[in-house]
Amino acid sequence: MVQAIINISERANRVLNIVKAKYGLKDKSDAINIMAKEYEQAIMEPELRPEYIKKLEKIQKQKGVPFKNMAELRKIIEG
Repeated sequence: MVQAIINISERANRVLNIVKAKYGLKDKSDAINIMAKEYEQAIMEPELRPEYIKKLEKIQKQKGVPFKNMAELRKIIEG
């Protein structure tokens, strides 16, 4: 775990206290962790998320089905 001394505004402090109370957390560190997690899910682009990378790796391992024309593809799909 990383420790940091930070300077925050009075408003940010109030927000941390609200998050802390809302989730029943022990301290503001837990509130910051919750906020960071929600920020990651809401704002960060999917390609930066580790679960997205795992999903891409799984897709890359899949093999395609070869076909010569649309009729053959339709036959494969409708099987």
